[in-house]
Amino acid sequence: MIETLQPPRLESALALAEEYCRNRGERLTPIRRKVLELLLTAGRATKAYTLLDEMKKTHPGSAPPTIYRALDFLLAARLVHRIESINAFTACHDLTHCEHGILVVCQECGTVTELHDPPLQHALVAKIQMAGYQLAGEGFELKGICPDCQQNRPAISDAAHHGHVHNH
Repeated sequence: MIETLQPPRLESALALAEEYCRNRGERLTPIRRKVLELLLTAGRATKAYTLLDEMKKTHPGSAPPTIYRALDFLLAARLVHRIESINAFTACHDLTHCEHGILVVCQECGTVTELHDPPLQHALVAKIQMAGYQLAGEGFELKGICPDCQQNRPAISDAAHHGHVHNH
């Protein structure tokens, strides 16, 4: 089930984000707030141009730079994540304490689940560094199929699933 925030939880989340920005000496402007609201209500990874289309409904003069500036701010404030693998954005599950966990992205519907397991993350980083790599980012993205999409898939027979095809 995709969790989307509806009033009053949406208003509460936006108020928390505004206070967080104020405490950082920054401002959650109406445009930034609207982009964050769109991501919170989407409940899944959303592309910038989809955000732009939605934004034009309430702010007709919106253009790509408007959206990208707002997203840049929200990323820098760690209120949203950029999902590199599908070039989309999603709201952080915990708007003010984001540690950029492991993101699991559904390859069918774009739902993003954020997993926080610091020991696992540290172990992954250590293994990657032992292999001689330097990480280019701080997050991990895993691809998968969410429970809802798995449930909606047509059943595959065990023989076909395991590569056993019998011709009679």
